[in-house]
Amino acid sequence: MATSKMMDLDAEDEAEGEELELFDDFTLASSWERFISEIEAVCRLWLADGPKNLLEKGSVRVGASKNLYKAKNELKYNTKSYFMEYYFQDEDNGKIMNWDGCLHELQLSFGVNEFLVIAPQSASGVVLDSPEASKLLSAVAIALSNCSSLWPAFVPVHDPSRKAYIGIQNKGTVFTRRFESDHIGSQVPVKLMHLEGLYELFVSKFAFSMLDFSMHLFKVQFTMKLTYKTLLPNDDDDYMQGADGGNSEISGDVGADHRHKTQWDDGCPWSEWYSAEDPIKGFELITIWMEKTIESSLEMAEVENSSPHEAQSWLLLPKFSEVLNANLKGTSIGFASQLTLLVDALEMSFEAKFLEDFVSVESSSDNMKSSAAIPPPSVVDRVLKELFHEEAPDFAKDEHRSSRAIKGAPFESLFAQFCLHSLWFGNCSIRAIAMLWIEFVREVRWCWEESQPLPKMPAHYRIDLSTCLINQKLQMLAICIEKKREANQEFYDATDGKDDISGHSDMEGSRVKEDLLYLRLPTGNLNEKIDSSSRPERLQEAGETGDKAKNPTTSAGPGASDCIREGSAGFAGSMMLLNSYQRMHAPFTQDAPLMTEDMHEERLHAVEAFSDSFSFSAQLEREILASDMSAFKAANPEAVFEDFIRWHSPGDWESDHSEEIGVSATQPKDSWPPRGRLSKRMSEHGNFWRKLWDDAPALPASDQKPLLDPNQEGEKVLHYLETLRPHQLLEQMVCTAFRASADTLNQTTYGDLNEMRNKLDQLYLTMASMLRPLQANQLSYDSEIFQDLKRLCVIFGRVEYILHLAASVHRRFVKAPRLSRAIFSDYHKFYRPRMGNEFVEVEVHEEFEQKQFVKLNERCVVADLFTPPNANQSWRKVLSMGNLLNGHEPVVREVMFSMHDNVDGNHYAASIPWCTSKEDATYRMYICGTSNDLHVALSVVSCD
Repeated sequence: MATSKMMDLDAEDEAEGEELELFDDFTLASSWERFISEIEAVCRLWLADGPKNLLEKGSVRVGASKNLYKAKNELKYNTKSYFMEYYFQDEDNGKIMNWDGCLHELQLSFGVNEFLVIAPQSASGVVLDSPEASKLLSAVAIALSNCSSLWPAFVPVHDPSRKAYIGIQNKGTVFTRRFESDHIGSQVPVKLMHLEGLYELFVSKFAFSMLDFSMHLFKVQFTMKLTYKTLLPNDDDDYMQGADGGNSEISGDVGADHRHKTQWDDGCPWSEWYSAEDPIKGFELITIWMEKTIESSLEMAEVENSSPHEAQSWLLLPKFSEVLNANLKGTSIGFASQLTLLVDALEMSFEAKFLEDFVSVESSSDNMKSSAAIPPPSVVDRVLKELFHEEAPDFAKDEHRSSRAIKGAPFESLFAQFCLHSLWFGNCSIRAIAMLWIEFVREVRWCWEESQPLPKMPAHYRIDLSTCLINQKLQMLAICIEKKREANQEFYDATDGKDDISGHSDMEGSRVKEDLLYLRLPTGNLNEKIDSSSRPERLQEAGETGDKAKNPTTSAGPGASDCIREGSAGFAGSMMLLNSYQRMHAPFTQDAPLMTEDMHEERLHAVEAFSDSFSFSAQLEREILASDMSAFKAANPEAVFEDFIRWHSPGDWESDHSEEIGVSATQPKDSWPPRGRLSKRMSEHGNFWRKLWDDAPALPASDQKPLLDPNQEGEKVLHYLETLRPHQLLEQMVCTAFRASADTLNQTTYGDLNEMRNKLDQLYLTMASMLRPLQANQLSYDSEIFQDLKRLCVIFGRVEYILHLAASVHRRFVKAPRLSRAIFSDYHKFYRPRMGNEFVEVEVHEEFEQKQFVKLNERCVVADLFTPPNANQSWRKVLSMGNLLNGHEPVVREVMFSMHDNVDGNHYAASIPWCTSKEDATYRMYICGTSNDLHVALSVVSCD
């Protein structure tokens, strides 16, 4: 019995167990609930971290936004994978501004601040199934409600091209905001292209559909943003891209003018050599109508017909061309690109000893022949014709204060122009440069042999030792040619040969020459000898004029002698002669022989080779000293050696008085003669100066043999130019080309842009520092200077690009200098950190988005940027959206409608603080579109 009872109990237990297995335990989570729980956990984690911790954990910035970041997490539901993104700002700025250009599309469309986006991990990234989208949105809404979070959540739906979203936001215990947006990509209804139709579209969302909206008044808040764009260069028939012009110059045809259309940089200093691409490809003008209340569609029609000048705010955004990336890569055409080729030519110049070897077909390597073709003879002739064109160079042009620190040729000089032409001749190869130089020297020799003035060289009788040696040699040659011409003219005048050389006289013109062209005026002090150019101001001393001094006269004053005085330029102050009671006369003297830098160095080395530097220096100056002594004897026939020392070298005369000021003719005789003695070195036995004095004849400077032999010195110069080594030529060309290129750019007018001025100052100082090793003439093939020069080319190119920008901005805003300064300053700040390392190619993908506020007095200048379009421009639309600016339609129109309902009467809203807030609109619609597409986003608050 007991056993049977036990068996019955076991059977009952088994039956109860089977019944328990069939029971559904709802305390276990479903996959849907687990998905919600997973979303909730992620949201709680983001809420707990806050923006600062999320940034530390690797949140990334969104696009071009300055302070919008996103955190991302992956989720799984059944077999599908999703990603959820949390968009937040590092600083909570409160309410989103309507027309902030840095807003995310969802922020702009729905007026939200931080938000969530959940989407499938698929190729399209959108939810194509409506039930799935609703389910996803519900899951996120429940999770956010569990977290007590008010974040709005969005799900992308439909086709990706439509950019459509649905969304939801919990506004407390009662109110919910729902979002929906969609896009029409084509065939926009004509009604929705006008503000009147858009207004009625918004009103239809809360008004009865059978009402006539034009007859009913609805107080709607309205604000609008219109964007205008200037014409692209390709759309303008009067514009031609600058790249073609630049390429034509590189081919070597410098003198040809292939530009038949207007260039933006016409008149800029560099336009003679190349045409640069305009850094500014256009402008966007944003006009904003501030929030106002609209009560009928008729008011909207009036707004559409209004002028953009009635907008409360104008913002200007310049659009820059891709030349920035080309400049950073070094692929743009300009002085910098050609200077790089010149540096390459310098590096190759060590491969041969003579320039003819580069031109010779037999001597040139195959690599050089293939990579550097020589331009045809017609191009060479054109370049030489431009170089040797007889025109007066403007040496008075303002040069940069640091330009002379670079040892090159002056900007307008012949050698500087040769270097600039070489940059664009035959792609600046070593073969092309060698050929051009050989032809250049031949032309210089022709000028010498035919006594023709050397063009683009200064006419003054000075050699500028701060310039390169080639320029000094050309200065010397120009002076020698001028002296030859003067000697020839004197010969023709003396032989009455004017009739036989009428052609030559016509070329000379009616220039009047001074009789004492080779003479130098004395001052009584060796350290104050002056050039003949200043003679007219110094002729009259102590009542004697230059006319009286030029002609042979007898001595004036007490104790006058019957000796004939010649070549006197006037009294030498109050000084009296020692052996006769006569005043000392200062003679005209010849100018010291001109010397170039290498001639000075030769003399210096010769002096250093002898121990008695004074004696040897006097030997070197023998001809000059003898000439001065002869002129002094002719002007003072009764003078002695001591008188010459007192006048020529006062430091070698030791006076018994404190200072010999001079004795006037009216003073008593007992104060004469002046008392003193020669210095120790001048009183030594066998003194070289005294021997020279004894041998010197009394001859005025006009009758002496010239100290400078123009024929001999001219031939020396030509020998130097014809035998110049390739690397010596290229070294001086590099220095001169950098200086001349910078001087060309320095002539640019860019207004009051301090940043640009500072950039140019830094460029000159950098060039002077990095080009200094070239002046030592100690380069070798494996020198490290070549890398420094290429780095200098990169620096030069970036300054050149910035200068193009400065000129472009200044030309457009001459009448609005504040805008010019603001645009340039902002872009300079944007461009400077993107320069990177000199040898690292940088690709800039980020666009410049800094807008400038346009003041009322600047609006006319900005409006003039939008030139009226012509009938041939294809961008014009048949249908007009209104609000025309000089015939330009807005390319984008953005409108925002909002309406605030009073919910105080709602019984759910009695204790809810949000219901009294006026920041959030009950109805809000954002519309963005053109005549070809339309995007609409709607948000509605309801108490479900």
